[in-house]
Amino acid sequence: MALTAETWPIAAAMLPFPAAQPEDATEDALHVEWARSLQQVADADFAHVDLTDSWVRYGDLDERHRQLFRHVLADSGLKAASLSAIRRSVIDADTGAENLAYSHRTLDFAADLGIGVVSVGLHQALSPRQREQLWFWTAEGHRDRLDDREAWDLAVSRFRELGAHAADLGLLLSLEMYEHTFLGSGASAVRLVEEIGMAEVGLNPDIGNLVRLHEPIEDWRELLAQTLPFTNFWHVKNYARDEDPQSGVITTLPAYLESGLIDYRSAIAMAIDSGFQGVICTEHYGGDGLSMSAANRDYLRRRILPRRDYEPGASLVVQHSERSWS
Repeated sequence: MALTAETWPIAAAMLPFPAAQPEDATEDALHVEWARSLQQVADADFAHVDLTDSWVRYGDLDERHRQLFRHVLADSGLKAASLSAIRRSVIDADTGAENLAYSHRTLDFAADLGIGVVSVGLHQALSPRQREQLWFWTAEGHRDRLDDREAWDLAVSRFRELGAHAADLGLLLSLEMYEHTFLGSGASAVRLVEEIGMAEVGLNPDIGNLVRLHEPIEDWRELLAQTLPFTNFWHVKNYARDEDPQSGVITTLPAYLESGLIDYRSAIAMAIDSGFQGVICTEHYGGDGLSMSAANRDYLRRRILPRRDYEPGASLVVQHSERSWS
């Protein structure tokens, strides 16, 4: 049965919470910190959470800390609907092999917790200059060399390896779109997924990552038209964007989902027509990110997602709702 406003899994990202790693605290302190953060998500009326690994490096947890995490998550009453491993590019010149191994461990962790979809990408660690900025996307970061066929082939090979592992575990793998990488344009992202050639590997069209750039961008409608048929998970966020053609100055700021450049009423309709039936993860940078994510969840559930029976389009990749964890 197709997902509706009532049944659609909408997860809160853990981006607003500071990192809470085992090496930084005793087990008791870690228990308190994990419980406090997850309880805030539950108190914001979320039923689902995205285990964003900027909060906890799940693939690095030993069995003792995994057991502790399972206990804390169960006590929170939340269901982990998805896991996002960010800035772990498998083609990073220095840490690619290490990131690949970490991603495999993260898939095992996700399967162990009953999480159905894991999102990975090609974005790399923030540069020192990016970390100094109010908004990190206003400073230059890593760029994949788009003409580097060897790096492209390595991305295809390593994502295919992760996709096979995910499929063996009964999971979906989603590739997050991100600026200046092989996943940084609609055409390139689609070509990458097509070359990987696995129904369990799809796209996370996080086009907010592109809309916020202080440079010319693709039209968001064209980005979604290309990528939604391959979408199996979705980070949603929005930005207000102003362009002054005379001076060339471009300004962007985080915005509510309903008030930024991207029209999510149209975007969600396009997604459903393309067969999307997956987890939606609400993200936000700046201010009270959790409350913004909750407001965006309410906007989707109360005003945008379908309330009546309908027939979704035919997706080109496997969807969350086709799996037993839905």
